Amino acid sequence: MPHAFDPIDLSKLKTYSVSERKSKVSIDDFASPWNSRGRFSNFLESLPDILGASDLRSVIAAMVTAFQNRKTIMLAMGAHVIKVGLNPLIIDLMERGIISAVAMNGAGIIHDFELAMTGQTSEDVAASIGDGTFGMARETGEFLSKAILKADQESLGLGQAVGMSILEHKLPLADKSILAAGARLHIPVTVHVAVGTDIIHMHPGFDARAAGGASHRDFRTFASVAATLEGGVYLNVGSAVVLPEVFLKAITLVRNLGHHAENFTTVNMDFIRHYRPMTNVVNRPTLGCGRGFNLVGHHEIMFPLIAAGVIEGISSADT
Repeated sequence: MPHAFDPIDLSKLKTYSVSERKSKVSIDDFASPWNSRGRFSNFLESLPDILGASDLRSVIAAMVTAFQNRKTIMLAMGAHVIKVGLNPLIIDLMERGIISAVAMNGAGIIHDFELAMTGQTSEDVAASIGDGTFGMARETGEFLSKAILKADQESLGLGQAVGMSILEHKLPLADKSILAAGARLHIPVTVHVAVGTDIIHMHPGFDARAAGGASHRDFRTFASVAATLEGGVYLNVGSAVVLPEVFLKAITLVRNLGHHAENFTTVNMDFIRHYRPMTNVVNRPTLGCGRGFNLVGHHEIMFPLIAAGVIEGISSADT
């Protein structure tokens, strides 16, 4: 049977003063107008101390502190990071001793090599997939297949072998190569291959056994670096699947072996939110023993902001 409802009586509503309430937003946290004569550190200080801007400053502060305390800072990166022009910034951070180790997926060696050889990379897939020419660049397949065999013959990691090969062949733009920088500076650059995902896997000279062995040596090197993360920072930039999985396995491995890989900061950076990096980078490894941050934005904007902030933060502390 239908029931008639009268409007509820509001006359006895209990209220309180807004000044007594705990609020999540304060005018003290608001942005400050920009002074055209300011330094980059002043720009960071002018940002609102709220949400993403607050996280950005926290990440920069964590990296500065890690560097000052001589702790490990690991950069894991998808190949897109190379394609948006960040090699010079990453190499600069390596040369300054800020980045302790770099990890990349199999596509990373392709774009890094092509840039070192020709100054160009990233083919137009839509234009070449129809006639079957996508991924068939001869020099890329041949050079990297030989570097993989070098890794196998000399028991090297894949990243080290490619970096050494770029230097040994004196490629014209080797100074723009992250892999060559790693070999030159003796900084680990590890490569984590998923067989069948990269264009060189289609080429007749590709040796999957050799690539697997070299990539596994790199995983073990990656785990050795991860074992030193206490008090350090781990950044996952633009890898949605492979490197978050590698990181999770490395962390459980080193903890199983008795290493105290805790109390570190993890950072995931991408232009959209993904389940796996949030779970395997930001949340699980730091559960109860660290901090995790997720920064959403374009790599070509966000990473330069962090790099500049860290460099200025270190410089300010030294003066």
